[in-house]
Amino acid sequence: MRFEFATATRIIFGAGALRGVGLVAKEFGDRALVATGKGVDRARPLLALLEASGISSASFSISGEPSIDLVVRGARFARAEKCGLVIGFGGGSAIDAGKAIAALMTNEGDVFDYLEVIGRAKPLTNPPAPFIAIPTTAGAGAEVTRNAVLVSPEHRVKVSLRSLLLLPRVALVDPELSYDLPPGLTASTGLDALTQLIEPFVSSRANPMTDVLCREGMWRVARSLRLAVESGRNAVAREDMALASLYGGLALTNAGLGAVHGFAAPIGGMFSAPHGAVCAALLPHVIEANLRALRQRQPRNNAIRRYHEVARLLSGNRYATANVGIEWVRKLIADFQIPRLRNYGIGGEHTVELAEKSARASSMKANPIALTAEEMREILERAL
Repeated sequence: MRFEFATATRIIFGAGALRGVGLVAKEFGDRALVATGKGVDRARPLLALLEASGISSASFSISGEPSIDLVVRGARFARAEKCGLVIGFGGGSAIDAGKAIAALMTNEGDVFDYLEVIGRAKPLTNPPAPFIAIPTTAGAGAEVTRNAVLVSPEHRVKVSLRSLLLLPRVALVDPELSYDLPPGLTASTGLDALTQLIEPFVSSRANPMTDVLCREGMWRVARSLRLAVESGRNAVAREDMALASLYGGLALTNAGLGAVHGFAAPIGGMFSAPHGAVCAALLPHVIEANLRALRQRQPRNNAIRRYHEVARLLSGNRYATANVGIEWVRKLIADFQIPRLRNYGIGGEHTVELAEKSARASSMKANPIALTAEEMREILERAL
């Protein structure tokens, strides 16, 4: 047995944890770039807490998923504003943008030197500016991952800037920050969290530490996702989902993902489609295709047994088989009214290109079995 486990230098979790952000940030400097979502209003309590601790700030808004050009501008802005640290406050997009900005503040040269798939994937040479991640949604787990996902409109794909150096210095997770998320966003981000627990669990790179996190996280999603959608200010449900998201981030950064995220990367680059909803629309079809391929070509692969275990964790039935798990996921998606892929303009004419791009995605490498081009196109067609 051999594996490694890497995560943020420090994780702070708990309701009300945001109130201590000033003391935490003070360790890294007295002027911060705060990368936020589209609106800065939600970050005003954070900005006030920083100011009360003697930390001035400059805000940088991330509208939608961050593009390569946007983070280059963000790094330039941070340097001009003489910021010594970066705080990502928001969903996965704001946190990933903050990571990339922190890295580009200290690493000169062309950003394509460091990007995967469309770039040269060179290692970062200098540690990024100190980075604090504060998620306000429960899904991406970006507060403890070693990559920043960026959109390249020119190449019509999402790619990663990846390095152990990108792991945040502090991940501050306060479930109270998600209390006012609308039901639709709670559902789609929660399903992303679930996907990021299932995929590392059946991954070809799964290890004993990530297994523990995935099992615990799936159980919490099964117990609390519906409740969080139906009653957004339920403290126990929000805490469960914040933990599940955190566990998913810890698992994926150490065990990889799979075909769902392999497809989501080119879909996100080619179409205006929310990541969590895309993952949800694909999830049952990927599980079904993986199981079929495993039974046909690798019937002794341990992932088959693990899919049965996923079903038992989600359904609460200790005799459940993998098919029960697929139906459990389908029902949740139907109840949450998650759109099919065709709702984002994706049609049958796109499946060949999407399958080709997905085959090159980094997430596809950890799928429990290598899928054929025909199997990948079939997954997309069933999700349309």
